[in-house]
Amino acid sequence: MYYFYILRSLKNKKLYLGYSPNLKERVKSHNDGENKATKPNIPYELIYYSAFKNKNDALACEKYFKTTAGWKRIKKMLENVLKE
Repeated sequence: MYYFYILRSLKNKKLYLGYSPNLKERVKSHNDGENKATKPNIPYELIYYSAFKNKNDALACEKYFKTTAGWKRIKKMLENVLKE
């Protein structure tokens, strides 16, 4: 399985979108500071994920959600979580 995921920084509420074949290990690596892009804002919490059988589908999902329309969809889809 491949996963598209959204993390939220507990430090400043910034969101990070990504994909991985191993979601648990990927979230751990973000929180361990192993990713240059996310290290300044650790710790993170996983607020959303979708599972795909195909890597290209997971990548296409990530690519879509990084567009303007995708960000609007995230805000609508997760509006209650984002208020927390």
